[in-house]
Amino acid sequence: MGCDGGTIPKRHELVKGPKKVEKVDKSAELVAKWKYCALSQEKLRRPIVSCELGRLYNKDAIIEYLLDKSAERPNTEAVVHIRGIKDIKELNLTDNPEWEGERRTAKGDKYEDNCGMFICPVVGLEMNGKHRFCYLQTCGCVFSERAMKEVKTEICHKCGDPFKDEDIVVLNGSKEEVEKLKEKMEERRARAKTKKSKKSKALETVSIPSEPKGETQSQQAGTAEESSLQNGAESNQSGSAGPSGSSTSSQTIKTSTKSTSKRSIQQTETSEAFKSLFTTHSSAKRTKEQTSNWVTHTPYHF
Repeated sequence: MGCDGGTIPKRHELVKGPKKVEKVDKSAELVAKWKYCALSQEKLRRPIVSCELGRLYNKDAIIEYLLDKSAERPNTEAVVHIRGIKDIKELNLTDNPEWEGERRTAKGDKYEDNCGMFICPVVGLEMNGKHRFCYLQTCGCVFSERAMKEVKTEICHKCGDPFKDEDIVVLNGSKEEVEKLKEKMEERRARAKTKKSKKSKALETVSIPSEPKGETQSQQAGTAEESSLQNGAESNQSGSAGPSGSSTSSQTIKTSTKSTSKRSIQQTETSEAFKSLFTTHSSAKRTKEQTSNWVTHTPYHF
């Protein structure tokens, strides 16, 4: 039953006040960002990639997402802006010599969250969320923000490739920094679209003038044929207007060719053996008595 034996309820037990806002453990949040994939929530393992917003992913998880975007995943909002492999960059990370992996916490006498898997190759700071880190989009090398400020150069400290301030992307930045990175990403994509449109227009302008050249060549060829036909007609007219001897000779040549074409083989001066090969020869002609009708003994032929 309760409330027996002289117990007196207190006010906070009878009146329900406003619920307290649950606070997120900062250490757990840092571990989730810096040691787990933002898409699959699995532990980060090489090869590790990052997007233009500075989030960390396993490359295998991103490839699976790109191959099948229709599959249901818990954290698809973190990868909506990724259209293809070109939108991610594989990171060139420096291993931490003090990191022992899963063996470190086998006994349970050490705290794993304070130690990072990777470090800055210039300053030696651990990449565990307590220090700000960034990477270069040109080469993918990762450095701490302190190293970039203390050693100001236009060449990568690790591989020596040149870079600009625009190529620096902060890893796991704040909301304001993520919004700025989104604006930069949209500007880059807009520039890329304009460049593609300009290239396509340039190709069109190059291909269009080539067509009139072909037309002019065909027109020139047509005019040349017309001129040759006109010249031939004029020459025929001049020949007909010439002396009668030339016209008569041409007529005799035509008649001779016609007579030779109509003349039979039996009238030519060839041997009798050659003439006997043709049906017009006398040996090929037979009388009705010599000819016989075609008779088939059986209607079947095998």
